[in-house]
Amino acid sequence: MSASKSVNSKDRVVIFDTTLRDGEQCPGATMTLEEKLQVADLLDEMGVDIIEAGFPIASNGDFEAVSMIASRVKNAVVAGLARAGVKDIERAGEAVRKARRPRIHTFLSTSPVHMKYKLQKEPDEVLEMVIASVTRARNLVADVEWSAEDGTRTEHDFLCRCVEAAIKAGATTINIPDTVGYTAPDEYRALFRMVRERVPNADKAVFSVHCHNDLGMAVANSVAGLEGGARQIECTINGIGERAGNAALEEVVMALKVRGDIFPFETGIRSEMLTRASKLVSAVTSFPVQYNKAIVGRNAFAHESGIHQDGMLKHTQTYEIMTPETVGVAKTSLVMGKHSGRNAFRDKLKGLGYELSDNEFEDAFNRFKALADQKKHVYDEDIEALVDEKIATATDRMKVLSLLVVAGTLGPQVATLTLEIDGVHKTVQSQGNGPVDACFNAIKAIVPHEAMLELYQVHAVTEGTDAQAEVSVRLAEAGKAVTAKAAHPDTLVASAKAYLGALNKLMQKRDRLHATAAE
Repeated sequence: MSASKSVNSKDRVVIFDTTLRDGEQCPGATMTLEEKLQVADLLDEMGVDIIEAGFPIASNGDFEAVSMIASRVKNAVVAGLARAGVKDIERAGEAVRKARRPRIHTFLSTSPVHMKYKLQKEPDEVLEMVIASVTRARNLVADVEWSAEDGTRTEHDFLCRCVEAAIKAGATTINIPDTVGYTAPDEYRALFRMVRERVPNADKAVFSVHCHNDLGMAVANSVAGLEGGARQIECTINGIGERAGNAALEEVVMALKVRGDIFPFETGIRSEMLTRASKLVSAVTSFPVQYNKAIVGRNAFAHESGIHQDGMLKHTQTYEIMTPETVGVAKTSLVMGKHSGRNAFRDKLKGLGYELSDNEFEDAFNRFKALADQKKHVYDEDIEALVDEKIATATDRMKVLSLLVVAGTLGPQVATLTLEIDGVHKTVQSQGNGPVDACFNAIKAIVPHEAMLELYQVHAVTEGTDAQAEVSVRLAEAGKAVTAKAAHPDTLVASAKAYLGALNKLMQKRDRLHATAAE
């Protein structure tokens, strides 16, 4: 990057969001079709340039999701991922066919370790596969992206040969991903400069970065790639993704926006929608956002230290480098309680980044009132948990209607549970080794299953003895793991709801597999 470049002449950076593809590959983060459509609509509204909607060859469900997203997205390019094989590319082409701006994103490993152990092919064979796959994709769509999987561990001479061949075959975007999160900013910056200088037709394609966060440098590496000449960043909401995740979209966007004095780049993202997007993705995946997460974490704009509070009262810029409003967080913090009315509650929801329909609002308001009767103060986090749980369970077939638990030192612990399953009420009484075990045994008695409990975690949403308990549960069955969470002032009720939420997700997976087998 030239230090003398005018800040007013900023280069446009394309934002490629892969939350629905790479993000969903995060263990336990599988989304339903309806949830994917919700996320895609919000990404399109937010100004994302390219939405990677899924991996069409992976399953009929993935193909359907990509197809439906392609047919409804109004502005963004819709991409489908494909390996180098004929069936993958044709399936991806069919999935994005109805998009206003379709893209096929095809990839192939190029590093020595991947070629030897994963592909078991020689470099010349891999080069021929690059040419054939890009040519095949270009015959289906005009916009083709090619990725050199494990590009940062690829030998430079071979990487340049592959990039040159891909562009010659018709690739319009070249992605050099840090697939295993191994590189560092200076190294990644130099890699792009090297490739762009050595490849003779490099000016005919847009270069892209795709960084994983295994060493915690995904965002720093992504920005360094821009300095090396890349103009597309591949990222995800909340940084979700395989292993340690991907570069976080919200962090990339705000780094470029806040430090425009040293990064002469701009995006088309409406930053005031970042918090809303973060909350939606967290809700549909049941993956909580860490409190100190940059930009969208609960504490990102919170100040407890007396010194910090004093500085903030005198001037907000003493301890805040951006205003909360720029990322969709309200400045004010209304104390909500049982005397609060609809207008105050609606204003609070808007400030927290939620936009609900009239029916959804009435349901949320009634549940808020019920919670306020149990708690002296209802905090922002209580309201977020209340709304997020509803979003996550909106399509669930099974719901907890009532739960009564008898526990104590005398034992045995007994749970009497009533569930609603597809509109039918079922009640059972079960014993267990403790009240939580009794609750889970009751669910299993009504809904027999072989899922294993891999995670059971409880934490208080806010301070105080009347705080809501937020419970996270992860269940695994047949190699598939799902996570769900629920919040309630009663820890046992939250536990039952979270367990049932995870079971709902497993059953949805099972139903989809059965439907696929029947076809």
